Amino acid sequence: MNYYFSKILKGNFNAIVEKVTAALKTEQFGVLTEIDIKDTLKKKLDVNFNN
Repeated sequence: MNYYFSKILKGNFNAIVEKVTAALKTEQFGVLTEIDIKDTLKKKLDVNFNN
């Protein structure tokens, strides 16, 4: 059984990340860590990933 929420947002990836981070902050939540997926996939698996 798969259970999840999904939302498609229009806009620049970095701008959306900032917008979501700000929205979380207004609800007294925060981001604990950030992972550079593009860099990690390249280093570990030699895979190119586009945002």
